[in-house]
Amino acid sequence: MSDLVRPEDNETREPARAARPHLWLTVLLLTAFVVLMALGVWQVERRAWKLALIDRVEQRVHAPAQPIPVRASWPAITAANDEYRHVSVTGRFEHDRETLVQAVTEEGPGYWVLTPLARSDGTALLVNRGFVPSERRDASTRQDGNPNGQVEITGLLRITEPKGGFLRNNVPQHNRWYSRDVAAIAAARDLQNVAPFFVDADAGSQSGNGPIGGLTVVRFPNNHLIYALTWFALAFMLAGKLFVRFGGGLFRRKRFVHEPTGGSNASARRTGSDAGTIVEPT
Repeated sequence: MSDLVRPEDNETREPARAARPHLWLTVLLLTAFVVLMALGVWQVERRAWKLALIDRVEQRVHAPAQPIPVRASWPAITAANDEYRHVSVTGRFEHDRETLVQAVTEEGPGYWVLTPLARSDGTALLVNRGFVPSERRDASTRQDGNPNGQVEITGLLRITEPKGGFLRNNVPQHNRWYSRDVAAIAAARDLQNVAPFFVDADAGSQSGNGPIGGLTVVRFPNNHLIYALTWFALAFMLAGKLFVRFGGGLFRRKRFVHEPTGGSNASARRTGSDAGTIVEPT
């Protein structure tokens, strides 16, 4: 009789086998949880960085205009440290070398007018004088807005925009420009000793029917809090899944064996079966 497998042994082993977690699924869920939490923390850090950047840029934009960086410091100029600085520069416009760059602004579609500013030290600076609509693309339509002689320009320092716009490359040989690429424009206009950045002129720089300045858009998307909450929510959903899968057994109710009805004979059969022997009714 010792070789017989008792039914209660099967009942004990089956729940144990069912509760045994699949190792690969456990590792996958835990890894996903860690990754989601890390992404959430990263977005929180990104949000702090973005808020600090916005604060720095706001201070630069509204600060009093300072002279543009000296030539020796040009190689060290970066977007993080210098873009949107409020600067001033003096020189003489070379209107015959202006470049039109396609643009869409709050004034509608048209062009940025980038004009070289020749400086007394022999260097040149590209100045984005502002926006003109398509009907004023031809320089002859805005001659009274082109100042001659020495001028002082204030505006925001901007970093060069190489190659072109979204899905559109600049085509210098056909004079089609989609971005303010300082090096390419300087080469196309045969300019020497050009600063590696350009300046967006302030609104007060406009004269006559010249380009409309002061249209620089200073805006930084900041959706990092939404992203962080999304990653954390997904992580907590996974944590709930893990709890249900591996922690639910702690609260699982015990299984009870109920005595079947049918009198002493049924009881005798049940007792005999449970014991692993056959008991005949009397």
